[in-house]
Amino acid sequence: MQQDARYRLEDLLDREIELARSLAATLAAERTSLTGDSPQAVEQNAADKIRVLQSIEKLEEERRALYAGPVNSGLGATVVERWRALMALMAGCRTANDVNGYIIHVRQHQIRQLIEIVRGAPAITYDSHGKTFAKALRALARA
Repeated sequence: MQQDARYRLEDLLDREIELARSLAATLAAERTSLTGDSPQAVEQNAADKIRVLQSIEKLEEERRALYAGPVNSGLGATVVERWRALMALMAGCRTANDVNGYIIHVRQHQIRQLIEIVRGAPAITYDSHGKTFAKALRALARA
């Protein structure tokens, strides 16, 4: 690989690493907003996440155009080091995104349960032995 191309690759990887750090911060903010009570914060963080992901994708396309081969030790220690750092950051982002997805799933389930209670569906409760059973309730609201 030519020296100039290697420097360009290093620069692209540095920018991707910076965006991956930004994505990690955005995912942390998203997690905070998901456990809060502001839908606007959730929307803003989701929009920020999409914007950062689009930027990462654009740099990824540039990197692939610059160097289409596999990353290996022939590229130089600095490129391999940056590549590993980027992969570690992105793995952390994937985990954070999975956690956020789980939080969303739990919140959706809670909302469904609340809607069912308002509609008068049987509530799930526990007996003295820890077993669940449904107890019919009157509807809190009727249309």
